[in-house]
Amino acid sequence: MWLLFLLPACVAAVLSCIRLVRMTATADALAGQEGPRPPEAVGIGLYETAYLAGGPDRVVELALVLMASRGRLHLAHTGWTTVVDPRGRSRLERAVLATVGPEGQCRTGELREAMAAHPTVMEIGSRLSLAGLATPAAVQRHTVLVIRQVRQALLLSLVLLAAALATSVLANGDALAPLAWFSLPVVLTTGTLLMARVDVHPYTGWASPIGQEVLREVRPPRQHGLTDDDERELFTAVAMNGTDALPDARLRAALRRH
Repeated sequence: MWLLFLLPACVAAVLSCIRLVRMTATADALAGQEGPRPPEAVGIGLYETAYLAGGPDRVVELALVLMASRGRLHLAHTGWTTVVDPRGRSRLERAVLATVGPEGQCRTGELREAMAAHPTVMEIGSRLSLAGLATPAAVQRHTVLVIRQVRQALLLSLVLLAAALATSVLANGDALAPLAWFSLPVVLTTGTLLMARVDVHPYTGWASPIGQEVLREVRPPRQHGLTDDDERELFTAVAMNGTDALPDARLRAALRRH
């Protein structure tokens, strides 16, 4: 009976590991294309820093914080965004205002979701990817997905092993055979995860290895004494660490995902 538990464990382990091996090949190809490109070639500003640190969502967070801090948007803790000043000062601000719509008000969560997929935000990632500083968005998401699938296959193997041991012990008292056979999917998934830790893990972040070096050169924001008067410090903190860096509790609540 315990063989019925072994089959799905092996299938899940093999399929997930094959996907991760393919992703390793993609990561190796990306690494081979990268070179020592100067960050000045793409202009590493606040929005580029935000993308490297947190992807499209972080860029949107930074844009909303900047516009709210300068009185162009009102972000309510109830989850609504209201336009105060309809004049956008940049392409990204104009995109935000256009996404809010002609009524001048929308749900903050819906605005964030729409802006994260907006071409203006995607263009920032594309420029950074072409410069070798960012992991392409599709590669990053797929890498995270396949690593999660291998972890799930490992967990499934352990759960099915426990079920197989219980069935085998109750049937004939033999636990060695299930342990021996289930070691195959367990060792396979564990070894693949260890390999991924070295070869693939750098591509689970938005910044490529070179981009991560650029982020390390960004002056870390102060953890204490951060005020709204020091705008550059505030926006750098948000770009690097997200909305948790905001000293304004009301603004943090307004940007919290509902």
